[in-house]
Amino acid sequence: MKILIIRFSSIGDIVLTTPVVRCIKQQIPNAEIHYLTKEAYYPVIYANTYIDQIHLLTSIDDTVAELKKIKFDLIIDLHKSLRSRIVKRKLNAPTVSFDKLNLKKWILVNFKKNTLPNIHIVDRYLNAAKSLNIVNDLEGLDYFLPEKDEEFSELLPVTHEDNFVAFVIGGAHKTKCLTDEKIRAICNKINYPIILLGGEENFELAESIARSDSDKIINYCGKTNLNQSAAIIKEAKVVITHDTGLMHIAAAFKKKIVSIWGNTVPSFGMYPYLPKNPERFKIIENNKINCRPCSKIGFEKCPKSHFKCINDIENHEIVDCVKSFFEE
Repeated sequence: MKILIIRFSSIGDIVLTTPVVRCIKQQIPNAEIHYLTKEAYYPVIYANTYIDQIHLLTSIDDTVAELKKIKFDLIIDLHKSLRSRIVKRKLNAPTVSFDKLNLKKWILVNFKKNTLPNIHIVDRYLNAAKSLNIVNDLEGLDYFLPEKDEEFSELLPVTHEDNFVAFVIGGAHKTKCLTDEKIRAICNKINYPIILLGGEENFELAESIARSDSDKIINYCGKTNLNQSAAIIKEAKVVITHDTGLMHIAAAFKKKIVSIWGNTVPSFGMYPYLPKNPERFKIIENNKINCRPCSKIGFEKCPKSHFKCINDIENHEIVDCVKSFFEE
């Protein structure tokens, strides 16, 4: 049975589809799994042993021409966008898709009325494939590291070989992230080795923090590719992270996670997915304001200019959570 799974982006969303891939591969004899995504996200899945073939979106016509040669028995659309609809229509194969719950999300953002079901997006992805009679094996997310990137963690200094904190200080949207001042203060108060992870845009902040205590803090922001960052997370004792793709990679490795939320909310269904180990993550959020969530994604700056969703989070709450995870 040839099955095409479609998810174009982004890092976290693609990682969250991995239980669907695994369950189909393990539960349907002779299933052949194909995965369609964008070239930018190829590193997220190219080492996934449950995927038989990865297809990269180029032009719609070229992509469809390639896919038509395969004659799929089923297309599972886990993106549900205009482009995925066009691909499905042109391939003319049986299709299923998941419920994006966009109306319910819109109601929550605009009227602060939560009508969303209490169900993780992983389970909604799995529900899309219910016609295949697969069941959730509750083994969580998968993330496969290429050998050359996994070996990167072996280059860590002796002081950070084990029992360190991986602090993911970046994020796609500013309103989902701690402020620079809070990141700096939290690093000062944590009494364990720290490795800072993020993109090139986080380098200067991370470098200045690392210089303040070079024995305790190492800056890898902008110095690693995605899978090298994932390799560091795999070796960490605790991961502090915003709502990012690396948060979901940390969940795939069953890490202890301090999950920090700003203008978005876990109710959207994309909190760390650890079905057998929910005690391994702690949500840090400000539930004392009535303007949150102000978006289902995020903004460059707070629409109300006060940024209380982040500013009112107590630094010690994060530091204390890290300490409790280390002492378990």
